[in-house]
Amino acid sequence: MEHADNRFAPAHLWVVGTISLLWNAFGCLDYLQTQLGMVQMPPEVAAYVAGLPGWLTGFWALGVWGSLVGSILLLLRSRHAVTAFALSLLGLAVSQGTQMLTHRPAEMSGQAMAVFTALIWGVLIFLIVYARRMRVAGVLR
Repeated sequence: MEHADNRFAPAHLWVVGTISLLWNAFGCLDYLQTQLGMVQMPPEVAAYVAGLPGWLTGFWALGVWGSLVGSILLLLRSRHAVTAFALSLLGLAVSQGTQMLTHRPAEMSGQAMAVFTALIWGVLIFLIVYARRMRVAGVLR
């Protein structure tokens, strides 16, 4: 096993961890700015977001903050990064799934939004698989 010695981590761990930390910090910033009313959005979108039930906002929070914690734990080489990313996936699935089933403003349903949503899913699935592989390889303790 290449990484049996836990004193050293491969360079790609620091690259992936740092990029994921920046990516997920952006998601948290978006969440905070939206919750604090600091984001300019069309009135229909603002009304939709304001009308989201608290439990749904909670799953959105789980998604973004879970990923941020996962990135931090990845950089700390903690095996719990896998769990944090998995919880984030739960938050993403519930929040996105519920929103897909509701009538959303047109601004939230375009092709650009679909591409960005797919990117979010892809990055998070990559991070779960990556963290799991690093845990199995003994890089995460």
